[in-house]
Amino acid sequence: MAQDAHRPAQASDRLGTDSINKLLLDFSIPAVVGMVVNAVYNVVDRIYIGQGVDPLAIAGIGLVMPIMLFAGSMGVLIGVGANSLFAIRLGEGRRDEVEKIMGHTIALLFFLGAIGMTVTFLFMETLLVKVMNVSEQIYPYAKTYLTIIQYGVPVHCMGAGLTHLIRSDGRPKTSMLVQLAGAVANIILDPIFIFGLKMGVAGAAWATIISQAVTWLLIIAYFNSPMTGLRFRLKKMIPTLSLSGKIMALGFGPSVMMLSMSIVGIVQNNQIILYGGDEALTAMTITFSMITLVMMPIQGIGQGAQPILGFNYGAKQYDRVRRCFKLSLLAGACLLTLGFLTAELVPGLCFGLFSRDRGILRELTIRTIRITVMMFPIVAFQMMGGQFFQAIGKPVQGTIVSLSRQILFFIPCLFLLPLVWQALGGKAIEGVFFAFPISDAMSSILSFGFIRYEFHKWCKIK
Repeated sequence: MAQDAHRPAQASDRLGTDSINKLLLDFSIPAVVGMVVNAVYNVVDRIYIGQGVDPLAIAGIGLVMPIMLFAGSMGVLIGVGANSLFAIRLGEGRRDEVEKIMGHTIALLFFLGAIGMTVTFLFMETLLVKVMNVSEQIYPYAKTYLTIIQYGVPVHCMGAGLTHLIRSDGRPKTSMLVQLAGAVANIILDPIFIFGLKMGVAGAAWATIISQAVTWLLIIAYFNSPMTGLRFRLKKMIPTLSLSGKIMALGFGPSVMMLSMSIVGIVQNNQIILYGGDEALTAMTITFSMITLVMMPIQGIGQGAQPILGFNYGAKQYDRVRRCFKLSLLAGACLLTLGFLTAELVPGLCFGLFSRDRGILRELTIRTIRITVMMFPIVAFQMMGGQFFQAIGKPVQGTIVSLSRQILFFIPCLFLLPLVWQALGGKAIEGVFFAFPISDAMSSILSFGFIRYEFHKWCKIK
């Protein structure tokens, strides 16, 4: 794409000219590193809590996660949607709209984050007792963690949403360093608060909030530095219905995906408690902690590919879009296969990070890990497919692909498979665990069909 002769070269211009291989490495590696570090400090939280407090406290945090995801979905709605529009407008050369998108982003992120925080505080007791069915043993841990962590929701939403814009501004390494700074702060503060100050679960929550504030402050510093010509301007922070609607439309797919994860998490936890009790819930929470170490890098690859996909789609360079997607899909599939092999071959090593238990909890967790990851080698189609459609500005397809795994297939499996396993003379809890690989397989097949159809349409355009 020819550069406009009337404006200076921008870091984002190379999205349409540099080789796709180089771009994907330059943009994805920092994003993957950032996501891995974030995954690590979430896992470290649980390792410290499991080793220093009580393994049941891990289950308490696991029960809280769906509520946190619900608030986080508001941040994704704006942050990811704005990032897609940001990248597309850069690809179209319409930089006059970029700062307006930025202003809308920070205003909407703060507003929706504040709403999420307020709603959670107002209905916390109902959520924990009536919706989440928290047992008496786990309740103190869940309530302590959730009460504290909610104070940081508005800042977390802004931080998580705005890091995408730094990457799309052509500064993936800066985006990575911003995420690293917050993660490192959390890793350092966790043992200080949990062990040094003997704050337990409360210490883990406060360490997380402080780390989120560090990330947000560094983002604000970036957009007021000589590294970029873009600025947050107060006059552009007054949301308009038109631009807000575009941002939310593009962010709707991934936001609904996170919201669906919240709903699914509640249903899933209730089914686990019903058929397996607190030990099964602890086993699943540990399993999810390990899965996060695999899933977060895949999201990092998708985040790195997003500005490349959006810019080149806006510039109508479809061959570059196709190549970028195929390379990101291959990278994601390789990482997921590595995670699958690790989980199947050394699940006991994974469990040992969280607890010294050598009895039923260990056996149950190992079984849970092995079942849950069975379809990992092919699930990249679903994970990358949702991000692909969102990146090229197709929210309807993105929403369908994103929801396929969480809503269309997983929830029916959660209710049906335990009954099937019981009818066959097995344990109902095994049916809950097998809902994961079965829904992974079905959603991956559906996603492959959507992607293939989209590529076929581009052939007709050419």
